[in-house]
Parts: sequence; C-alpha cells; structure tokens
Amino acid sequence: MLRTSLLAVVLVAALAGCGFGSHHHRIVIGAVEDSAKSGDAQAQMQLAADSGFRAIALSSVWSRGLRAPMPSELAALQRATNAAHAAQIRPIVAVYSFSSSTPLTATDRSDFAAYSAALVRDLPDVHDVIIGNEPNLNLFWLPQYDAAGGDAAAESFERLLATTYDAVKEARPDVQVIGAGLASRGSDRPATIRPTHSPTQFLLDLGAAYRASHRDRPIMDALSIHPYGENARIPPSFEHPHTKSIGIADYPKLVGLLGQAFDGTAQRGRDLPIVYGEYGVETTIPADKSSLYTGQELVPTVSEATQARYYESAIRLAACQRTVELLLFFHVQDEPQLSGLQTGVRYADGSPKSSLPAFRRAAANDSCG
Repeated sequence: MLRTSLLAVVLVAALAGCGFGSHHHRIVIGAVEDSAKSGDAQAQMQLAADSGFRAIALSSVWSRGLRAPMPSELAALQRATNAAHAAQIRPIVAVYSFSSSTPLTATDRSDFAAYSAALVRDLPDVHDVIIGNEPNLNLFWLPQYDAAGGDAAAESFERLLATTYDAVKEARPDVQVIGAGLASRGSDRPATIRPTHSPTQFLLDLGAAYRASHRDRPIMDALSIHPYGENARIPPSFEHPHTKSIGIADYPKLVGLLGQAFDGTAQRGRDLPIVYGEYGVETTIPADKSSLYTGQELVPTVSEATQARYYESAIRLAACQRTVELLLFFHVQDEPQLSGLQTGVRYADGSPKSSLPAFRRAAANDSCG
C-alpha cells in the first residue's frame, strides 16, 4: 500500500512537472510572418486573424553600424504593428543578425542594444521582443568555437543578451525580453566546415557564461526555441531521449536543462517561460496550385491531412506544458519558392489549405484539458 501511494505521488509530481493537469493554463497561438511589412498590412493581419492566429512575429535584421532602424524599416514595422493591433493580434518583433554582422565587440553590442531599444520605444503596441535567431548555428553567429575547440558562441551571445536586456528595460520596462530563438539541432563538432551547437550544449554553455559573469539581474524574461522535427514526417510527439536535439515532446528535458543552467542565480531557470518561436511542417503542393510556386522542392513533404494532425498535436502538447507561453507557426501562408518553406496553413496566394479548418479549431481550443 505504501509503495502504491508513493508511486502515485511520484506520478502526480511527474505529470505536474510536464504541465499535465494544468487545466487553466492557456497559450497563445501565433505565426512568424513578415508579409504585413511589405504588402497590405491590414489585409495580411486580417488574414492571419481569420486563420486563427492571435500573435504575429515580425523580423528586424540588424547590421553593423546601425543604432536605430532605417526609416523605411521602422515605417514598415509601424504599419504592421498598427494593423496587428486593429486585428486584435499580439505583435512581436524578433531582432537578430546574420553571421556576417555578428556583434562581438563592445561597440557592436552597444549598437545592437540601442537598435533594439529604439524599436520598442517607437512601437508602443509591441510588448515582446525576441533577441537573437538560432545563435547556435553558424549561419547566424560566428565563431561558434574558439581555436582550442571550446565554446565561443554562447559566451559572446550571453554578453549581447545582457547588454540588450538592460537597454530594452531602460527604454520600456514593460517589454518582455525573449532570448535566443535556438535551433532544435546542432552537431557539437568544432572541426567541421559548418560548426554548430546543439541546443542542449548551447544552453549549458550559456548558463556557464552567465554564472561566470557574476551578473545580479536576468538576461531574459523567457526562452525561445524552434522545435522543428528532423523533417516534415517527424511528428511533434517524437522524443529525443538519446540525442541533444529538442522538440516539442522534449519539454521535460528542456525544463531540466534550464534548471541546470540557471537555478540558484538571478536568472530564472526551471520556471522560465518558454516560447516555441518557430514550428512548421511542409506540405506537398497539389498540381492545381503548382503555378503559384517556383523552383524545386528540396526536402520531404507530407499531405495536408498529416500537417493538420501534426499541428493539432503540437498545440495539444504545448498547451499542457506548464511554462510554455507561445507557440508560433512558420508561416500563415507558404513561401512561393519551393526551396523555401511551404509550412503555412494557406497557399502562397492566401487561399486555404484543407488543413486550415482543423488548425483553426485546435488554435481556438488552446488550453490544457
């Protein structure tokens, strides 16, 4: 009897740690979509709202020497965020650079931070800013490793996060600073042509850099990660117990890593809010829609019925994960180049895929239980 009771207690604790049983927990379902920056902002945001999205992440790419966005970039973001507000959509801005402009020096970090602070000052409807995009990949951050093969990316990114956090909070204390936007996979092999970090190792290295800095305040209010599967055929329920990859089903592992990295410091760890900043499943384009697309597909794709099942499953899983705050899909509508991502719930012309009704129902039922 004692053993049965003990097992019950352990089971309840484990489920609580994974977010199950949190029936009042609600997440926000959104998308990563820049179309409102270049097209009809009101029409694009209304299309997103009609599709079931309640948040839209817009990008703003920093390059070396900028301390504020160019007037054209700011105007595009203002149009998009105004349209989002009118459509009752939560606007989010993601600020990042490509590896050609990695902000490694104190001057570059100061400029990047000033750029981010200028954005939140000039965009009053924005209350969330994502700092960084896949800094564990060499496409967005270099170097990944030092000459001896030790970590370089997480250490330098920690400095950028700290500088930018302080600048954004000084400009607008109400803005949530969301860190990193980590890629879901990486090699952890320094001596390769394209060196990368796994999200597991990057988080541990980020925590080590933070502890070594002796900082007495946070560097982020939430963590963003992009929990894509290895390809479109991998369901969101697939776990990675024997690798350093992180998908949606690896929530317990992610929470444990955050605790290991930051618990006991001024930075929240195990209870840090989590943002699934990009997730998507590419669909096969039917023949009657092929004229909307150019080029050739480069990766495996799935049917729209499979996309619908996977998107429903992703929402159900995330909604029952206690510290998950946002789940952002990539995109509202497909990219027209087949070499890009056809992960939207609408085709490139905005017309609906057959997966849209199921997605919309799941997005409307965005709570655990």
